[in-house]
Amino acid sequence: MSQSFRMASLWPLLIAFAAGALAVPSFAPFGGFPLAVLALALLLLALEGARPRAGFWRGWLFGVGLMGFGVFWIRISLNEFGNMPAPVAQLLTLVFVAAMALYYGVLGWALRRLAAGPDWVGALLCFPALYVLLEWLRGWLFTGFPWLALGYGQIDGPLVGWVPLVGVYGASLVVALSAGLLWWSVRRVRGRGRALALAVLVVLWGGGWALAQLDWTQPEGAPLRASVVQANIPQAIKWNPETGPATVRAYLELTRDYGEVDVVVWPETALPDFLDVLRAPLIDPLAERARAAGTEIVLGIPVREPDGGRYYNALLAIGSVEDRYFKRHLVPFGEFLPFKAWLGPLIAWFEVPMSDFSRGEAARPLLQVGAHPVGASICYEDAFGAELIEALPEARYLINVSNDAWFGDSLAPHQHLQIARARALESGRDLLRATNTGISAIIDHRGRVIERVPAFVRGGASAEIQPRLGATPFARLGNAPVVVLATLMLVLGIALARR
Repeated sequence: MSQSFRMASLWPLLIAFAAGALAVPSFAPFGGFPLAVLALALLLLALEGARPRAGFWRGWLFGVGLMGFGVFWIRISLNEFGNMPAPVAQLLTLVFVAAMALYYGVLGWALRRLAAGPDWVGALLCFPALYVLLEWLRGWLFTGFPWLALGYGQIDGPLVGWVPLVGVYGASLVVALSAGLLWWSVRRVRGRGRALALAVLVVLWGGGWALAQLDWTQPEGAPLRASVVQANIPQAIKWNPETGPATVRAYLELTRDYGEVDVVVWPETALPDFLDVLRAPLIDPLAERARAAGTEIVLGIPVREPDGGRYYNALLAIGSVEDRYFKRHLVPFGEFLPFKAWLGPLIAWFEVPMSDFSRGEAARPLLQVGAHPVGASICYEDAFGAELIEALPEARYLINVSNDAWFGDSLAPHQHLQIARARALESGRDLLRATNTGISAIIDHRGRVIERVPAFVRGGASAEIQPRLGATPFARLGNAPVVVLATLMLVLGIALARR
């Protein structure tokens, strides 16, 4: 086999891998939103002319590039905070990346298997449809991992206006269609065809900008003065009983620093002990002082059943009323241990405190905070937009608490803040986000950060938020319109290809 032939065979693989890596800077903290379109256009170039089997491996390498560079921070959770040996943590992270990349392998195989007809059918119908359907599938199959959905990277660009209308997956569909139009106009057509493709691109991106000027929800009542506090407690000592009193003092001092406010939010499991243990010495006196000051306090705390059996990752609202929300969408291995009987040795390696929570059974993610019902989410529950909108239209604003200390100084806290911003956009609600080590933020209903607390800083932030009424189109319909549209595009593409 000649060297030139080997290089010709290798180039599509390298292009596919590089395209996946190129998509990562389209997300926070980089903000290179156009790179997502370019990355998918390069993936189409890599898939050009491939047989289905070759298409699978090229698509899989795209996924390895995307996930390998985008979520390799999972190693930090396993090794540094899960007490797993470094080689084992790195191996399991690679296995996870390889498994997530299978979705993109299926994309490459299916595109070359199903869309073997005219080029425009594959690029403009089958490719966008397959990409979004598989991205949506990845978001819920086996509890779901919706991280790095391409729509998240567009909330600082012209396509942001599509998010309240059709959600993050709808924005992903526009990105994938834009990539198909770009590839087709550069690679396959000339003259009027190229002009038409570029005109459609202008409509998609200009339409997103125009939609961003609309307000889908309406203010209700007077604004609230809100604060989020961030004590910056290192994950390594968070559950150490000896540091518990210092942790409590830190949150009480931060709460006093922000004076008279309507609502204060503390992070996920801010208090490192069970509610029944802290009720008399801390929670009841704190609630009494909050009532006297006219303040509502929302804090993360573990709650266990009276018999000491099951326990929950919970949000507790105290002040004029007391209410609780138990986390419903738990993180495998981080908050519950699947397949205990099969994975005994692995679980013994993964020594995570409080890692066997029970799932909350509330029908909807609502928490009563004073006079207002609030849409509640804990940690990466906010990555599941279709679940969060179950709180609407009753919820007047949103609260998310998290402990992103698990991810260290990596891309993850920035990516997670971007996800929270997308939830504010999709729901048309202001959002209060308090995290243990950052990034905490107050976000308006357009997904813009009003105030933030940088990562690894002890402090807080205050701003006015506006309770709101009404619902965005996405809040009313969820992901169904995008899934149906993508399915119809795929069916039409297959039919045209077979003709």
